[in-house]
Amino acid sequence: MKFVKDIELGDPSSNNQNFIDLKLRLLCCRYWLLDLWDCHDMVFPFWRLYWNKNEGGELIHQENIYKMDPKFLYIIPPFTSFSTQFTKNHKFNNGIHVNGKQLTSFYDENEYYDKHLIHFFVHFNLGIPFDNVYPGIFKIELTDYLKDKLHYLTNRLKIENSDFKLTFNLKLQAFIKEALTNIGPELWKAIDIDDRVLKVIRFIEINIGKKLSNSDLAEIVNMAPNSFSRLFKEEINVTLHNFIQNRKIAKACDLFEYTNKTIEEVAYSLGFSDRYHFSRVFKSVTRLTPASYKSGKYT
Repeated sequence: MKFVKDIELGDPSSNNQNFIDLKLRLLCCRYWLLDLWDCHDMVFPFWRLYWNKNEGGELIHQENIYKMDPKFLYIIPPFTSFSTQFTKNHKFNNGIHVNGKQLTSFYDENEYYDKHLIHFFVHFNLGIPFDNVYPGIFKIELTDYLKDKLHYLTNRLKIENSDFKLTFNLKLQAFIKEALTNIGPELWKAIDIDDRVLKVIRFIEINIGKKLSNSDLAEIVNMAPNSFSRLFKEEINVTLHNFIQNRKIAKACDLFEYTNKTIEEVAYSLGFSDRYHFSRVFKSVTRLTPASYKSGKYT
């Protein structure tokens, strides 16, 4: 037997094909009973997918109020400012106030329909450039395929909530990707970003711990700073300065989730001069202090 190495990866066709590299990263997936969901002006550096099995939940984005319908999923891109509430137990008009517990197989869901919100949520990232789409809230109708996957996921989460098997991971990823395909072309504008902007975005990601100036970044693509700043704003719909801040805070959230670094250590590792400057920027982006975010009191 002769081992064939390379040779067009075994593809018999000479027709070149270009695929999009989507780097889906799962952050958390939970199924909860909520009796309080008063969260105001939240902004996070990851995608959020929500589904409520019963009515009573609301999402607010700018002037729009989405009364959450069990027949729909709700997807929120990174850096979207939004608020939530459970109308049957609405107490607070500011701040972040959440109270609930994991829904397990010991609970009969039917007994909680009236006084609790039966709430499924997933947090995830898609990677550059798909974590930089326009902010908003997308309402996705539950197809038979999505219903089937959702039924499996929620049932499994009532049994297992930490060490997920391969089957669960694959079905959760398939569920998210199928939901995303139903959003429409407005989401995928990120694919057509100017190559010069993409080159700088990749540089920023690799060097996120450094202090990055507009002139240094513009030099990478041989453009004048003002011209590149205008191009960047046109392509990404956010200023270069704000984009860098957003990515630094996104990295900070990652470090808080997956390391034991202190707030001071995270601040210095991301190029901030001190904790106080970092805290001001963190709160301006997420509406939360670093300490509040580390406590994890949000859904």
